[in-house]
Order: sequence, then structure tokens, then C-alpha cells
Amino acid sequence: MNDAIAVSFATGPMWAGFVAFVLVMLALDLFVFGGRKTHRVHVKEALAWVITWVSLALVFAGLLWWYLNDTQGAEVARTKTLEFLAGYLIEQSLSVDNMFVFVMIFGFFAVPPELQRRVLLYGVLGAIVMRAGMILAGVWLVQQFAWILYVFGAFLIVTGVKMLIFAEHQPDLERNPLLRWLRGHLRITPEFHGEAFFVRKNGLLWATPMFLVLVLIEASDLVFAVDSIPAIFAVTTDPFIVFTSNLFAIMGLRALYFLLSDMADRFHLLKYGLAIVLVFIGGKMLVMPWFHVPIQWSLSIVASFILVSVVASLALSKQPSQPERRLT
Repeated sequence: MNDAIAVSFATGPMWAGFVAFVLVMLALDLFVFGGRKTHRVHVKEALAWVITWVSLALVFAGLLWWYLNDTQGAEVARTKTLEFLAGYLIEQSLSVDNMFVFVMIFGFFAVPPELQRRVLLYGVLGAIVMRAGMILAGVWLVQQFAWILYVFGAFLIVTGVKMLIFAEHQPDLERNPLLRWLRGHLRITPEFHGEAFFVRKNGLLWATPMFLVLVLIEASDLVFAVDSIPAIFAVTTDPFIVFTSNLFAIMGLRALYFLLSDMADRFHLLKYGLAIVLVFIGGKMLVMPWFHVPIQWSLSIVASFILVSVVASLALSKQPSQPERRLT
């Protein structure tokens, strides 16, 4: 198992450059491309951003191959590039399941479409901070305790099996412990106040339903990170590959939500595909000492599971369900 523990090829300037790239993209989104303006994101805009983020990820993969091919040889370049692509595909696929939760949360609170963009931006910012911390913790654990990869593998198998069993189960947000605690400890306005999370009434500070939405979105990001971070360690333990593939997937999640949210019910079989992916990844980690699954096999298998589940979902249509809508 120790052979699986990689030392990153990335230099300090490479880390700084990627972090600077992320900050610049967030600043452009927030201050230039309408992130501070309330508006409904239409399909054309969402599709343009999805294409942009996928293209940027592919350009990054190309630059990664070019740099490593020039400095460390063709074999290392091919392996690391495939690791990035496999990690990105896994993280992007698992983030789709998070999208279903976003749809449920926005539907439950009846959040107007024009107010969803800003709260998801804050959700992305929170997810970046949480993922960075969890990636650092995960890399440290793997480097200190090689056997932790077995624990990750077993955890992913259990998670995948549970997802298969409860794929059709719809969580009841009305009974969500976090939401119940917030309702019991905060003064909450019955209506939205634009994008504001807090407002003052008669000298008292009140939370708005938008604040509850934000907390639940951040909580869902944390829960999904617990699944996705261990999953990528089946592909690579290089912290730079883990970090960059996660960040590209997270940055594109918001655009993916706006593109697919209205069609979420049409992808009702995707959860089964994601569950099988988790079981496969967990199994791959458990058999690693005895059987090494080549990275190109992993990439092909994961892509096949996702593609089959998407095609099957579209072929076998399902009647959309309307969630119960409440403000607080």
C-alpha cells in the first residue's frame, strides 16, 4: 500500500498559480459577470458556463501533460493526466447527486429562480474552503497511515450499497434536525427579503428563509465531500491532482445545476449509476495490494457506468414530482 502514496510533482509556483486562477474566476463571476445582480439564469447562459468549465478543465489537463512530458517524461505525463481526468470525472459525477439535493432544497423553500444564483455562489465558496481542509486532512492521513485507504474503500462500498437501497427515498426536510434546530433558535421572517440573509425589524435581527437555504446547502456540500474526497484517493494520492480535480468540479457545479435542474426528474436512474461507481471505486481500493486496476480502465469503467445510467434515464422517462413548498 505504501507504493500508492504519491509525492506531488507540483511546485510552489504551480500551487500559487492555480489558487490565483480560482480566485480570479470567482472575482470575475462575482464582480463582472453578474454575480452581484439578481437575475434568473437561463439555459443558454448555464450551457455557456458548463462548456467554459469543461473546456478549462480539458485545457488544464493538456497543460499538465505538456509540462510533465517536458520535465518528467511521457509515461509520467500520461499517468498524471489520466489521473486528473479520472478524478475530475468522478468528482463531477458525484456532484450531480448534490445537484438533486439543491433542487429539493430550493423547491421546499420555494426560492424564486432569480434568487438562486447568489446563494449558490456562496455555497461554492463554502465548498471550496471545506474541500481544501478535507483534502489536506485526507492527504495527511494517507501519508501517515497507509491502511486508511482500506477504510476509505470499505466506507465507499457501504455508502454505494446504501445509495442503491435508498435511491428512491426522498428525504423529509420538515424533519431535518439542522433545520428544526435553526427554526427553534432563530427569529425567521415568513418571507424573502431579496438576497438578504438577515434583516432588522423593530431593532431586532431576523434571519430570512434565504439564510436557512444557505445553511442547508453548505451542510449538503459537507456531506457530499465526505463521499467524494475518499473516492478520488482510489485514483491518486497526489494532493495537487486531488485538489485541482475537485476544484474544477465544484466550480462547474453551479452552472450544471442551472442547466439540468428543470430536468432533474429525467435523470432518475443516475443515482443507481453513481452508487455502482462508489462500489467499484471502493472495491478497487480494497484489492489494490493484489490487483492494480490501470488508470485508463478506471476512467473507462466510471464513464461507462455514468453514460449507461444517463441514457437509461432518458430512455425510461419518469413523471416529475412536485415537492411540497414552504418558506420557513
